[in-house]
Amino acid sequence: MSTPTADRNASTTPRRPRAWRWLAVFVAVTLLHWLAAEWFERHHGPQQPVAPKHVPVQIRLLTPERIEQQAKPAAPAAKPAEKPAAPARPKRAPSPPHTLEAITPPVAHPKVAAAPEEAASAPEASDAAASASARASGASQAAAPGNGNTPAAPAAQVSHGVKFQVPPSGELKYDTFFNGARNEPGTIHWKSDGQHYEMVVSIPLPFVGTFSWTSRGHVDAFGLAPDQYIEKRGRRPADFTVFNRNDKQIVFTRTPNSLALPDGAQDRFSMVMQLASLVRGDPDTYKPGVTREFYVADNDSGETWPITTIGDETVRTDQGFVSARHFMRLPRHDGDKRRIDVWLAPSLGWLPVRLVQTEPNGTEVELLWHGALSVPKVSGASDDASNDMTNQPASAPTAASASVSVPAPTAEPSAAQPAPESVPETAPEPLPAPPADAPMHP
Repeated sequence: MSTPTADRNASTTPRRPRAWRWLAVFVAVTLLHWLAAEWFERHHGPQQPVAPKHVPVQIRLLTPERIEQQAKPAAPAAKPAEKPAAPARPKRAPSPPHTLEAITPPVAHPKVAAAPEEAASAPEASDAAASASARASGASQAAAPGNGNTPAAPAAQVSHGVKFQVPPSGELKYDTFFNGARNEPGTIHWKSDGQHYEMVVSIPLPFVGTFSWTSRGHVDAFGLAPDQYIEKRGRRPADFTVFNRNDKQIVFTRTPNSLALPDGAQDRFSMVMQLASLVRGDPDTYKPGVTREFYVADNDSGETWPITTIGDETVRTDQGFVSARHFMRLPRHDGDKRRIDVWLAPSLGWLPVRLVQTEPNGTEVELLWHGALSVPKVSGASDDASNDMTNQPASAPTAASASVSVPAPTAEPSAAQPAPESVPETAPEPLPAPPADAPMHP
């Protein structure tokens, strides 16, 4: 038979393990919170504050203008340099080539020199032929612009405008931050051949998917000209923005509305490369306070963005400190909370070393340069040109060899020189040709 003391001991005995269990849970939760705080402190926030101390006073406002195109006159100028004598001979064929007449007919001069009247009229005929050939050659050079021989020819093809130079192609890796928390690394794929371009910005987000922005287009008289802009957020369907150049319209898949397509229009990310190309072409123009306007189309609308120059700053990355120029989009109206900050680095070919985009709802996405997956090839054009020169066959004529083989115009005999004595009776024997394996000297 149980006693009250035994019942009391039986009821109090199982409570001790339960108390220790709650204490262990409390310690485990506290430890997990401490580890989470340490991780958040280590991976939290961007490396530098985004807000500048002050926005410089606007000193100059730049609007979209035509760019200076320098690639067109360079191609025609290189072709005559390889074969300078070939296009010149057919143009001078109608006029009497006096240099060849003085060398080829050695026997005809003694017979003509016996008549004094003909000898007296010979200088006048030669002068008339020389003046006619000079007029013909001048007319042929004026009729063929871009041949690289006269300064007026390339000047007629160069279109004057703002300086513009597309950055070199490259694959860049970026540390990504979403609302201050570090995520998986992102990439910026940039490819351009001077006539077409492609830009893909990719940022992976946990539990949401990859955010990507794609811009494809070409280069026209106003710089980068997007043809298609694709915006994809996670697993949601992609939104397309099409720049119809034929109809001068911007159409969207997100909305049935359409907009007029102005010259120099950009999308949200081609604007960054358009700015980089303008700064790369003329860095001294973009001083603190200089503002440039861009018409930017989103996935359902379009408006003018004023981008102002904040100044030169130093960006701290995992690879070290990088000097860059800070640009910021000014508010377009009262209450405008969307903001874009871009830092362009000269050491990266003026590609972005840091990019921060703040949405109207406060969401902040940041890309901070981490390294290059493939280094931008700034000197790629010169390397290709040197390879073309080294692969050129030895028998191909060069500009130096062509200038040496053409007879000098001073070889023409003047009227005061007697024709029978100046020209030998027999033509000189040609020099023996060098062997095929003989080294060529300039």
